Amino acid sequence: MSSTSYGIGLAGCGTVGTGVIRALHRNGALIQQRSGSEMQLEVKRILVRDLDKSRHETVAPALLTTDWQSLVDDPEIAIVVELIGGTGLAYDIVARALTLGKPVVTGNKALLAERGTELFALSKIHNTPIHFEAAVAGGIPIIKTVQEAFIGNRIKAMCGIINGTSNYILQRMSEARLDFATALQEAQSLGYAEADPTLDVNGWDAAHKAILLATLAYGFPISPTEIHVVGIEQVKPIDIDFAKQLGYVVKLLAVIREHDDDAIELRLQPSFVSKSHILASVNGVFNAVAVNGDGVGESLFYGRGAGEDPTASAVVADLVEAARSLAHELPHRGFLPWGKQGRLLPIEETSTAYYVRFDVTDRPGVVAEIATVLAEHRIGISGTHSPVNPENPDAAFVDMVFLLHSCPFGLLQKALQKIAHLDCVNSAPVVFRIEQL
Repeated sequence: MSSTSYGIGLAGCGTVGTGVIRALHRNGALIQQRSGSEMQLEVKRILVRDLDKSRHETVAPALLTTDWQSLVDDPEIAIVVELIGGTGLAYDIVARALTLGKPVVTGNKALLAERGTELFALSKIHNTPIHFEAAVAGGIPIIKTVQEAFIGNRIKAMCGIINGTSNYILQRMSEARLDFATALQEAQSLGYAEADPTLDVNGWDAAHKAILLATLAYGFPISPTEIHVVGIEQVKPIDIDFAKQLGYVVKLLAVIREHDDDAIELRLQPSFVSKSHILASVNGVFNAVAVNGDGVGESLFYGRGAGEDPTASAVVADLVEAARSLAHELPHRGFLPWGKQGRLLPIEETSTAYYVRFDVTDRPGVVAEIATVLAEHRIGISGTHSPVNPENPDAAFVDMVFLLHSCPFGLLQKALQKIAHLDCVNSAPVVFRIEQL
């Protein structure tokens, strides 16, 4: 059987791009054997920002270019891999490739979450697929699972830890009682957090991934402007300690859930997760997604959510799929909207129990003042606590914690807006969901 070579145009040669080149170099023969063909995947051109930058020895200098159009338009390139990130140039590269009928492989969750509607429309028009397994949870095959393995299931819920940086920071705050800033600095020193960690700690990296999962599961496009996202910046050791006392751990949790009226709940925030739940044991930079299907029941997908090798593994798997689509003229894959009338449940209508921490002036009557407002809004209180700082037992300002019964989030927001104007409250309250998974 004669071999068929598929030229690859690699846009981006950072950590993941280098990992893809190394994986193809290391396991090229194995990939051919497992794919059951003489298919060869060959990197023909690599888009970089700086031609003079030092790179891994497997990156051939002769393949480097700074001209993205010449890479995409090159007739020797059959598949385009986009790994540069962002939503500007990345969009131009992907759109041009689709217009030329060249399958695209990308790990860019922000691009797909924010501009996916446009790109998937182009994908459909030109009958050319976008493969994006690497965009969610690194080497965990969660996209393929939702698209293919669970195609016969109605997805009832998906809950997950899908940002390893935040997960590592929260673990270190728990284990070593570090404050947020110190734990973040440690994560950066170990290479687990970027120099600019904003999207990791403010929740939006995970939110983009959650949007993609919900889009695939429920069949309609979701705008980032429609979802509720809270990061971990306000988490304090006191919150983590209190969670421990109650039998919980604090996790940055993505919650995707179908309701009886076909509305979809989608939110991302720090949450109290019971120590008895399997997600509570997901530590370090690992990711996990729990999926509940009406046929398969509960399934858990666990593994490294980022890094050179796990993410490169997902990219290479998509490269093989893209080559197969060219070799066998397979029908279009990717996101094809199938939901008739999808809608998101307004965040105000979502309900859980809550942990709320107030920064208050320590004087008589504080608990009664806050409790009065909660009672006016018919929000039940299951407990209150005001831990004493042993280093300063006579402090004038203290943290006051309220545990609240389940109620709609909109009702809680109204109560907290009124409480924030009390003379005894010094700053905006910090809210954690207490999840029942």
